[in-house]
Amino acid sequence: MASHGGNRVHELGRVGAEHIDLPMHSKNPVTMWQNIGKLKDVINSNNVSLVHARSRAPAWSAWKSCKDTGTPFITTCHAPYNLAGKAKNFYNSSIAKGDHIIAISDHVARYLQNNYDVHRNKITLIHRGISIDRFHPTAVTPQRMIKLSEEWRIPEGANIIMLPGRITRWKGHHILIDAMHQLQRHDLFAVIIGSDQGRKEYRQELEDSIQDKGLGGFIRIVNHCDDMPAAYMLASMVVSASTDPEGFGRIPVEAQAMGRPIIATDHGGAQETIVRGETGWLVPPSDATSLARAIEEVLTLNAHQRAVLATRSMAHIAQNFTKENMVRQTLDVYANMLQKSFPAAPTATPTAPVMNPGKAAAQ
Repeated sequence: MASHGGNRVHELGRVGAEHIDLPMHSKNPVTMWQNIGKLKDVINSNNVSLVHARSRAPAWSAWKSCKDTGTPFITTCHAPYNLAGKAKNFYNSSIAKGDHIIAISDHVARYLQNNYDVHRNKITLIHRGISIDRFHPTAVTPQRMIKLSEEWRIPEGANIIMLPGRITRWKGHHILIDAMHQLQRHDLFAVIIGSDQGRKEYRQELEDSIQDKGLGGFIRIVNHCDDMPAAYMLASMVVSASTDPEGFGRIPVEAQAMGRPIIATDHGGAQETIVRGETGWLVPPSDATSLARAIEEVLTLNAHQRAVLATRSMAHIAQNFTKENMVRQTLDVYANMLQKSFPAAPTATPTAPVMNPGKAAAQ
């Protein structure tokens, strides 16, 4: 694997994989051009037979490297990138240059077809997967929940509404604040989890809105959480209020895996991960009134109804959105690509040489 590194690089060594440190994250055209030569050296010296790029900047370098070396090239498109002018659209188009493209949702697949003239036969839908060993109610100890509850100063006995998501406007935090204001219920406490990543003005706007609406004792913004499974277990319900369609949306899947009621915006990937009326609620975008109404509906569920919802939700995720499913389907794409590039030798001529497809490398 070639990348700029990260806090999970050590995991590659555990499975015998090799990490090659290259500035693949850079959007600098000079660096991207230099990466082409470096990747070609990696491909040639390691007998790489397949390259997989998972974001736009490295996709440009990988595409050119594969074109020059005749190496099969796969990309994964994770989101419907903004269409903001010719230059931006051209930069985005690298993700559509794969010999085959993995889309993480049908929403993303349609985006590729509609904006980059990609034939549907070149796209394989592989939903993102989560670890249900980690995201499972029985995996969380009471001590972990108590620790978070004390850190966040959650009122005793409150119904907890949780909205995880970095502090950026399109994640819809302000919609939840408006819904809380409409509800005017003193038994609700909302926890917004996410870093502002330098967006201090929007963070301050949210804080000011909370105070202006008299919700200072009912909504708290916390910067980060290292134990999301425990956070979900504290929640009476989880909200994903994105105003723009998400390519997939991890929060609804994680919430369902934890058996928690999920309310999400009715567009993008959430439409594919939530079974409407069975595992969660879908509400119109930017509609605080509809969100408030859905919150009220969740609060009316009795213990039996919540248990049924939790069982359905957990089974739905275990069947459709596991890490194991994602890996298996991705390896199937690799196998199909390699079979096309390195066809088996004819069985009628046993003395014919058998081609060795070499090692597949994921970028």
